Amino acid sequence: MSARDPGLLADPGRVETRFTVISVDDHVVEPRHLFEGRMPAVLADRAPFVRTTSKGNEIWVFDGQAYPQVGLNAVVGRSRDESPMEPVRFDQMRRGCWDPSARVADMDLAGIWASVSFPSQITGFCGAIYSGCSDPELGLACVRAWNDWIFEEWCTPHPERFVPLGITYLADADAAAGEIRRNAERGFVAVSLPEQPHRLGYPSLHSGWWDPVLAACVETGTVVCLHVGSSGMMDLAADGPLVEVAATLFSSLSLTACIDWLWSGVALRFADLRIAMSEGGIGWVPMLADRLDYIHDWSGHGRQAWPSSELTPTDVLLRNFWFCSLDDPSIWPIRDRIGVDHIMIEVDYPHADSTWPDTQGFLAQRLAGLPVDDQRRVCHANAAALFRHPLPPLCLPTSGPTGTER
Repeated sequence: MSARDPGLLADPGRVETRFTVISVDDHVVEPRHLFEGRMPAVLADRAPFVRTTSKGNEIWVFDGQAYPQVGLNAVVGRSRDESPMEPVRFDQMRRGCWDPSARVADMDLAGIWASVSFPSQITGFCGAIYSGCSDPELGLACVRAWNDWIFEEWCTPHPERFVPLGITYLADADAAAGEIRRNAERGFVAVSLPEQPHRLGYPSLHSGWWDPVLAACVETGTVVCLHVGSSGMMDLAADGPLVEVAATLFSSLSLTACIDWLWSGVALRFADLRIAMSEGGIGWVPMLADRLDYIHDWSGHGRQAWPSSELTPTDVLLRNFWFCSLDDPSIWPIRDRIGVDHIMIEVDYPHADSTWPDTQGFLAQRLAGLPVDDQRRVCHANAAALFRHPLPPLCLPTSGPTGTER
C-alpha cells in the first residue's frame, strides 16, 4: 500500500466528552484481506478480491462483477469541498475506515463510546451482494466469512467499543435463520436485513416466507436493523442531480420500509420483535403516527387490513420500532410523540453526512435545553438497552440542571 494520501487532513485534536455516545449507525470498509483464510478451500479462489486497475484504482471483483468503490463514501478526514467524493484506493481513506484499532482511536478523538458498524460496498448494507451470488454455496460461504471477520477481527479485540452486528444469507430462509443462531451463540446482538426484500427479488414481508428468520431473531434476542438503502434506492430522473436528490430523500426510504413492515403484521405475530430503522432519521415518525391514527380511527382504511382489535397500528409502531437520528432539530420539541425511549443517535462514520470529529459539539448544540435524562436516553441509554451493550462506569451527562425546554 502506498503512503498516506496528501488529500487527507491532519488528525483532529481530541475533544472534551460531554455526552456518552453509542452511535447506532456507522460503517466498516471491508479490508482487502477479509476473506483470506476464512473461506472453504474449494471456494477460496472464487472469493471477492481487490484488483488494481490500469489507472491505479483499487476495485473489488466478485462473481464476474466489478465493484469500483472500495470505500463507499468513506470521506471523513478529507476536505468537504473536495471533489470527487469517492475514494478509489485504500490509502485515500483514514485507516479507521477499515482497521479496528485505528477506528477505536478515531472514536476516542470524538468522544464516541461504542458503534454499530454496518457493511459497505462489496457486501451491500445487508449482505445482498453475497446472497445474490450465482452459486448459492459460494454466497453462503461469503456471508459466513464476513461474519467471522467482523466478530474475530473487529469486535472481539474491542468488546466494549463495537456492537456485534451480522449479516445473513437472504436467499434461503432456513439458512438465514441458522446463521442468525450461529452468530447469536457467540455474542452477536443484531442482524442487518433488507428494508423491503421484494425489491431485491425475494418474497415480500407479507408472504410469510421470512417468518423463520424473524422467529430466530426473537428466539435469540437479535435486533433487526433496516439500513436505509439496503434494498436499493428510489426511482430518480436520470437527468437530475442524482446524488443530491437521493441524499435528500434518504428518510423517505425508511418511511416506506417502516410502513411495509408495519402492515405486514410481523410485529403482531412476533410481539417481541425489535426493529431499528438505521440511518432513517426521525422527522417522519410523528407524521406517520398521525396518519395511522387518522386512517384507523376516522376513515376506516386501517381497520380493514389490521388484524388486531387490541392494538392500533400506531401502538405497534411505537412499541416495536426504534428510530435513529443524525440531525433532526425540528423534532426535539415533539419527541414524546415518538417516545424518548425509542430514539437513538448516529454518527455515520465514515460517510459525508458524519458528524465526526465534531460529534460532541454538534450534540451539545442540537440537544441544548433537553432534560439531562432525555439527553442520556438518546445518546446512550436507549441503545445500550436495545443492543444489550455495556456502558462505562461514568456516563455523561451526569445528573444536574435540566435546562430550558425549547
